[in-house]
Amino acid sequence: MSAGRLATVLLMNSPYDAFLLVSFGGPEGPDEVMPFLENVLRGKNVPRERMLAVAEHYQHFGGISPINAQNRELISALEKEFAAAGVRLPIYWGNRNWHPLLADTLRQMKADGVRRALAFFTSAFSSYSGCRQYRENLAEARAEVGEGAPEVDKIRVFYNHPGFIEPMTERTRAALEQIPAERRSRAFVLFTAHSIPQAMAENCKYEAHFREASRLVAEELSLPRWDLAYQSRSGPPNQPWLEPDVLDMLQTLTDSGRASGDLLRDVVIVPIGFISDHMEVLYDLDTEAQGKAQELGVNLVRAGTAGTHPRFVRMIRELVEERMSEAPVRLALGQFGPSHDVCPVDCCRYEPRRPPPVPTPGSR
Repeated sequence: MSAGRLATVLLMNSPYDAFLLVSFGGPEGPDEVMPFLENVLRGKNVPRERMLAVAEHYQHFGGISPINAQNRELISALEKEFAAAGVRLPIYWGNRNWHPLLADTLRQMKADGVRRALAFFTSAFSSYSGCRQYRENLAEARAEVGEGAPEVDKIRVFYNHPGFIEPMTERTRAALEQIPAERRSRAFVLFTAHSIPQAMAENCKYEAHFREASRLVAEELSLPRWDLAYQSRSGPPNQPWLEPDVLDMLQTLTDSGRASGDLLRDVVIVPIGFISDHMEVLYDLDTEAQGKAQELGVNLVRAGTAGTHPRFVRMIRELVEERMSEAPVRLALGQFGPSHDVCPVDCCRYEPRRPPPVPTPGSR
């Protein structure tokens, strides 16, 4: 049976009648930057100085977040992939923090007669920010829409799916090939993901998913030198977040190389914790980390993200068909196997801790 015919048969027996792309959102003009950031940071203990600094990052790109255009490109690729495979699900898009907001999207879905949708979250790893908070946002949006709001089920996380690992392996290989062949074996590969508060990390598998995805890519490429680093932290300085920071790691690697006489010449940064080249990639890596590397005299090459890689797009379609099938093929690489479809009640809980006060001069 052809893939298109199989998908059509599955759809006939499926309770799902729509697909929903759920993402973070971002401003699309200078006047939207501060309202967007206020949405993002509402209720969070983030210093205003940090918010203003991030606002400058967006203004550096004309106040336009690249994430929106990238989501539109992904939707366009998915529409073609679904059509070719016979998956007849209309595709909708809703964001947590900026237009199109989830409540507005669910309202449109209700008007279109959608009863139940499958949702794909644009986060490969489990965490409160990348999973549970989105589920809470969806519940709030459904309550806002009221009676008749479509039910929404989440597709499982895909950190170890071959449709994610294969594109990231290809992106990493392409970055390594930008380094002169005679230096390539001595290049250090740094896999990065967004830092999260330590208290958040304690109740989820974020670190384990990050390390496993990185290990799968490193082993496929037989990388001799690689490690993990975090980026883009935003909390107060006295609140513990996952470390090491990528800028600190660049300094440490350079210092270690100088001390041992094995000078660090080339670093490849692989933002495996991000599925597209949005602000945390373009500014925090291509601007800040690149600047740090130049200061240290190190050649830095940044690998691409999965984006609209054909294998990644096909993976999303496969995950949709997996949930529609009575006998699903649940692809996964490595030691952990496929993640759960339905999150347990206590999955990715986060109870923020109040950080200790910052000491003032003369205090005890």
